Amino acid sequence: MTPAVATSTVEVERKQPAEGEATTKLPRWRRSGRGRRQWQEQAPAETPKLEKPPAVRFAHPSESEFARILDFYSINWQYEPRSFPLRWEHGRVAEAFTPDFYLSDLNLYVEVTTLKTGLTADKNRKARLLKQLYPEVNIKLLKKRDLLTLLAKYGYGPLAPEEVPDIDRILIPTTRLQQRVAELGAQISRDYAENDLVLIGVLRGVFCFLADLTRHLTPPVTIDFLAISSYDGDSTGGAVRILKDLDENIKGRHAILVEDIVDTGMTLNHLLDYLWAKKPASLKVCALLDKKVRRLTNVQVDYVGFDVPDEFVVGYGLDFRQRYRNLPFIAVLKHELLP
Repeated sequence: MTPAVATSTVEVERKQPAEGEATTKLPRWRRSGRGRRQWQEQAPAETPKLEKPPAVRFAHPSESEFARILDFYSINWQYEPRSFPLRWEHGRVAEAFTPDFYLSDLNLYVEVTTLKTGLTADKNRKARLLKQLYPEVNIKLLKKRDLLTLLAKYGYGPLAPEEVPDIDRILIPTTRLQQRVAELGAQISRDYAENDLVLIGVLRGVFCFLADLTRHLTPPVTIDFLAISSYDGDSTGGAVRILKDLDENIKGRHAILVEDIVDTGMTLNHLLDYLWAKKPASLKVCALLDKKVRRLTNVQVDYVGFDVPDEFVVGYGLDFRQRYRNLPFIAVLKHELLP
């Protein structure tokens, strides 16, 4: 992900002047030299666009480390996008605060703190003053360990990049996963507004997706499961053996087969033939991930969460040798780990 950073000139905003107070042209921060800031006297400009250069010059190595963690979790961020005036003298800004990061996914400003007591105390003072002057702004002062705790709170998982050495990159972050599952639930609810539904999950990788999807469905829903043999990413072309059959009778009922990932389509094609033999009133397929690049058979997937590239993905129920199912995102496994 190409990080978003502030443009070379960032507008400083101040609160609206009181009635009768003279308005003045506000100064703006301008970068010069090695990241230093100086005031430039000119009229306020429009809010700068956030199409940024690929490289960011951070003021401190800790900021670079924070950016690396945010990139790992695919969290959108902007570097120093806005300065907040805190104190005025003679109608001009005398003190301002520029938080290090803005996380648009969380609507949150983050200021990276250090272990130096004096600097931390001054940042705390500015943050308190900012909250008083701009109560609508969310800001937190965080150390690295605090950021990981915050990400866990928002569902990104408590893992830092160095704690997931087998993961190459995050393909679909948690927030996007949850958003798309909610969209699928709403779409299915509209399509089956007048019908009861039977959701059939294919064990085991589907359990996270199926549980979350069910919470977004409004029609009456019955849940059942199939377990099959030789299920290794839907790549086998041989006969599929049913290890656990349905407990529910789906004859004359509307059913949706829910898959974690569709690959070649061979296994899915076999399952559809098997389920159609049970004479449901209708039968559709909902898949969280669709790897169309590997398709070998013309099988229809009616509801698709995400199209994914030809990569080995884990997380959100998907595993590699029974590991990584508990990751709250979809990630790409490092190629060197694959047989």
